[in-house]
Amino acid sequence: MKTIRPIDDRECARVFSDALAAGTPLDIRGSGTKANVGRPVAAEAIVSTRAMRGVTLYEPTEMVMSARAGTLLAQIEDDLAGRRQMLAFEPVDLANVTGGDAKETTIASVFATNSSGARRILYGAARDHLLGLRGVNGRGEAFKAGGRVMKNVTGVDLCRGLSGSWGTLALMTEVTFKVLPVPAETCTLILLGLADSFAIETLCASLGTPFEVSGAVHLQAPLVKRLWHEGLREQGEAITAIRLENFPKSIAYRKERLKEALKIYGEVFELEHDNSLSFWGELRQLSLLQDSTAPLWRISTTPTLGAKLVAAIGNYMKCHAYYDWSGGLIWVEVPSTSDAGVADIRRVVAMHGGHATLIRAPEEVRAAVDVFQPLEPGVEMLTRRLKSAFDPSGILNRGRMYANL
Repeated sequence: MKTIRPIDDRECARVFSDALAAGTPLDIRGSGTKANVGRPVAAEAIVSTRAMRGVTLYEPTEMVMSARAGTLLAQIEDDLAGRRQMLAFEPVDLANVTGGDAKETTIASVFATNSSGARRILYGAARDHLLGLRGVNGRGEAFKAGGRVMKNVTGVDLCRGLSGSWGTLALMTEVTFKVLPVPAETCTLILLGLADSFAIETLCASLGTPFEVSGAVHLQAPLVKRLWHEGLREQGEAITAIRLENFPKSIAYRKERLKEALKIYGEVFELEHDNSLSFWGELRQLSLLQDSTAPLWRISTTPTLGAKLVAAIGNYMKCHAYYDWSGGLIWVEVPSTSDAGVADIRRVVAMHGGHATLIRAPEEVRAAVDVFQPLEPGVEMLTRRLKSAFDPSGILNRGRMYANL
């Protein structure tokens, strides 16, 4: 399949206009690191942002950065690290579990997929940090949305609307986003061997304190055995982990107070700064889900219902779960079947509430099932209106999220 690499908005608009006139469906991507996520795209040509690279604005004192769409995430984070700053939403890269090359992840793909990691519970999702963007829609029209500051929005917030749209509405050519300082110190409190229900209760209790928890995860024992961190892997038990970040004096006070509050759930151990960075760094890379080809689901739900939802899935099939966001996000690995367990998982999610996305499965399975959560009537109507406004002929990533969109 032919790959087109426009260098700017104008060239991208011309490519889209030509495709629209010829009725040519396009596969919109950055470096293709997430090409194996979603339904197979019905396309006759690939449009890549690889040629659109470079940081166009960085104001460390204002904590704002702008970059062209194809700029590598690794470059962005290297530039920020030089000023002791970071992307606070801690993007998780799905390339690590779907056969892509995570080193080639682009900054626009982070926002196009709304990739958000453990710090979301404190700082919000990727879309909450996107201040502005430039892009080209399916009509071949270049547009600009937002700016360099966060403002209240009346009507449709295009930055939020395009975040998580997986290239089905427009191609982002430049993004502007806010950044934050790197915490001076990190500490992690660990509890071992908790059952899922007690672990989620523990995590929710920690978030109910005033101690600014920035990470709250629970790993079932089978997944703990896959950790890269040797000390934690050797425990062989389920791990419940709570992260605290800030200045050393603040950490010391909050840590002791939180340990006191959590002692009713069991003995509380502690990971110091370097080991904490190592542990959370590998979770961001989804290390415990990498060396597997089993179908992988990403389920979001009410945190307090997370353990019940996984237990209900367990009634239908054997599964392994990794809980993030205090139980609000669950990565569930299930046995390989012809439909990746879609019927049973959709049934369980419908009963307990939430959204389920099939992240990893063979192409033939992803082509045959609903990969993304089926839309409710009201949401589907709004989605169709957005699609009609941005890409009325459906030339952008046709069928990637939904077969009929």
